[in-house]
Amino acid sequence: MNPTRESLLKGVLAALAFFLFTGVVTGVVQTPLFERMVPRTPLDYAFLVLTSLLVGAYVTQRTMQPDCGSDRCAYGGALGGFLAVACPHCNAILVALFSSSWLATYVDPIRPLFGLLAVGALGGIIYYRR
Repeated sequence: MNPTRESLLKGVLAALAFFLFTGVVTGVVQTPLFERMVPRTPLDYAFLVLTSLLVGAYVTQRTMQPDCGSDRCAYGGALGGFLAVACPHCNAILVALFSSSWLATYVDPIRPLFGLLAVGALGGIIYYRR
């Protein structure tokens, strides 16, 4: 399948939107809105870029097929990519539900696992649907 100009444009816009939204909300992309409490690591940037590219590739692929079925795996991959780069101390909802000490103890160490699962899920669905 050769992608059309329209499907490529949608994929690029989806990748940029995911990158900007996730990067700004999680504090990986520095803004004057707030300061991230967990230091940024090269792994955060790698997962943000990889997940953004895979979301763009998925959207490009999805727009070229009339019916792909359920998109739950792709949504899960995008959510996993978000959680992989998110600051567990900065997320007010998670802090309210679990406390910052619980998040720092149990969630922060497994953030790279979320990233690996996200990349694997998105890459797998793109490969499977090619």
